[in-house]
Amino acid sequence: MWSQPGKKEEMTIFIDSAIYEEVLEALSAKWVGGVTTNPLLLATAAEPPATVLKRLASLSPGMVFYQLMSTTQEEMLAEARQARLLLNEMLVLKLVPTWEGFSFAARYASEFRCCVTAVYSPAQALVARQAGVPYVAVYVNRATQLGIDGVELVREIARVIEGSHTEILAASLKTPEQASQAFKAGAAHLTMPLAVLKSLTANLFSAKTVDDFLQRGVGIQV
Repeated sequence: MWSQPGKKEEMTIFIDSAIYEEVLEALSAKWVGGVTTNPLLLATAAEPPATVLKRLASLSPGMVFYQLMSTTQEEMLAEARQARLLLNEMLVLKLVPTWEGFSFAARYASEFRCCVTAVYSPAQALVARQAGVPYVAVYVNRATQLGIDGVELVREIARVIEGSHTEILAASLKTPEQASQAFKAGAAHLTMPLAVLKSLTANLFSAKTVDDFLQRGVGIQV
């Protein structure tokens, strides 16, 4: 059981990975607030999913997203409850945007915090809103690669869910520009791989300024 929020959450940046070392490095920065996974990411880990999830839970200061692989309501519920045993209150269930996925989210809205993932249309976001889904994951870069303007998609979905408790998690972010543009377009939260997280802090002009400080500046001796 989880408590449905009465107001919008603060923006969270997540590490999108199931690799322990990557997650450890990202979370050690202290401005990364949780972990998102998916079946493909879990497949890259060297350990079974249950072991990986327990290790991620031991690291994360916030939510850990796990995607259901089951396809029937009964099996989905059993898998969801198993995931909750591993992640407890950290768990956010990712559901694919199918009839069964939306039905599960609506049916068990009071029991599980859910995120409908791989959302590519405002219509899907509309159903998520009606089903009481807290999060929709919009694949920004992948949408762009498919010929859809990913940032504009975020903007359209933001209009559809305005005034509800549904929030956008922008995923499939490959550059700092995509991340900032998605946030400006209405994404409440962002998730990205470690390399992209690191790239958020990098800028050529900043690097030149830092080099000037190091070359010509002075500070306290340690």
